[in-house]
Amino acid sequence: MIVEIMPIRYLWSQFRRHAPLYAVLLALTVSGCGDWLPHVDLSPLYEPPQYVVPASWHGESPFVEAKPSDGELRPDWWKLFNDPVLNKLEEQAMAANPDLQAAAERFVQARDVMMQVRSQRIPQVGLGAKGADSRNHVDPLRIPGDVALTGPVGVGAGLASWEPDFWSAIRNATRVETYRAEERAANYGLARLSLQAEIASDYFTLRGYDAQSAIYKQSIDLYRNSLKLVKAQFAGAIASALDVARVESLLFSTETKYAQIQGQRQVTEQAIAILVNMTPASFTIEPVDDLRMAKFTIPRSIPSTLLERRPDVAAMERKMAQANRAIGIARAAFFPNVRFAADGGILDAGFDIAKLTAAFWSYGASVSLPVFQGGYRRAQLQRSWSAYRETEDLYRSTVLNAFREVENGLSLTNWLTAAADRQAAAVGAFFKTQDLTSELYKGGLASSLELIYAQVQTLMARTDLVQIKVDLLRASVALLRALGGGFNRKQLPADEQIQPFDNLQYVNLDKPPPAGGIDVNAPNNWVNNDLTKPAVP
Repeated sequence: MIVEIMPIRYLWSQFRRHAPLYAVLLALTVSGCGDWLPHVDLSPLYEPPQYVVPASWHGESPFVEAKPSDGELRPDWWKLFNDPVLNKLEEQAMAANPDLQAAAERFVQARDVMMQVRSQRIPQVGLGAKGADSRNHVDPLRIPGDVALTGPVGVGAGLASWEPDFWSAIRNATRVETYRAEERAANYGLARLSLQAEIASDYFTLRGYDAQSAIYKQSIDLYRNSLKLVKAQFAGAIASALDVARVESLLFSTETKYAQIQGQRQVTEQAIAILVNMTPASFTIEPVDDLRMAKFTIPRSIPSTLLERRPDVAAMERKMAQANRAIGIARAAFFPNVRFAADGGILDAGFDIAKLTAAFWSYGASVSLPVFQGGYRRAQLQRSWSAYRETEDLYRSTVLNAFREVENGLSLTNWLTAAADRQAAAVGAFFKTQDLTSELYKGGLASSLELIYAQVQTLMARTDLVQIKVDLLRASVALLRALGGGFNRKQLPADEQIQPFDNLQYVNLDKPPPAGGIDVNAPNNWVNNDLTKPAVP
């Protein structure tokens, strides 16, 4: 069997012949997404809920300015702590954290899903061609009666269809995906803020372990000296074996605590390594002896502005907008569905344009309206209303949780600051007690039990102070996160920015242009595959 391929000259001649039809289809394609046809939007009017909120916060914080201010937090809010190591860790995490980059890709995918849904409003056109060998072809259109044709046969065909979307079902489905993409953008903002807060919180936890380790090392050195003194007194029959055993037990238990702290520090350091896209074996943070406490102020916001500065609230509001449009889609199912279609082609035996065997075409419109489906459409509509009310409830819950987190941050930072001041005073008193008891013990006026008790109390007071300071730093991080960490609702991409490419764009499709400040590493996603060095030097 010999199969011939339809020559390019032949296809070009047919294209020229039907150029007016193709021009019409192209015009429809370009203008298909416009609203030039009459249509009805069946979605209910959407307005986000307006809540009555307090005029001021219940809690107070030493970090918040006394006078209310409309100023916003900086996006790099962690720089308020003035710690160069923390600044570097945050930069590394923003550049290479895989979970954050995956959140950016989910936003890109949501933009493309919007285009997929939107394409249903544009006329769909397809072309096809086929070459075959025919031995008995019947062609009643060109020559009356049955005429047997032999030899190679070429078929070229096309198909076009279009749904005018009179009831805005496709429009609302497109808006749903647009709002979902904006929700993904808000989720990206939430993931970024959560990552920043987790880095800062883990970092201050690690620095707390450093400070406790330094205290335990100092205490271990002190207890070793005490043990030498007691053993010397025991050798001179001044101290008893019980005194030696007591000091030994204190030394060994303190060494045990030191080992536990070192293990917890290493685990925390490994957690930070993963957040900055590095393997734990190739990552280290040099320890320091002191826990630095930052003194800073943040703008005092009012409760009514919180809803504009929380990415989780923005994401939940976009979900509510999606549910609102879904009601319009469910309503559209009660109305007739209209669809236009056209198809046609050519049939040529011998591939000779002068001996065209046949041309066929058809066009028409179809209207469908389900008359009875056993309550399916009513159930779908009722379900969509219920889903919308559910998002309203979840939105209110998200708002309440936002207020709770801010109030918690304000209260904790306030009271932990007071607790740190009092505990620092207590540490000073315990040091004085320890020193006096040590002098009395050396002079034989105090027992070893009294000395050990004073030393244990001093050690506990010092480690408690460190823990309170760590809690204060972590609470300040939580407060900054609860206030939105520099996020603003205006940072989300607008509806018209969601479209990832133009209707007739067929190049540079590896990734869409950035929107809402969200970009991806499409051409070099491998750049962060070296897990032994930081992304930001």
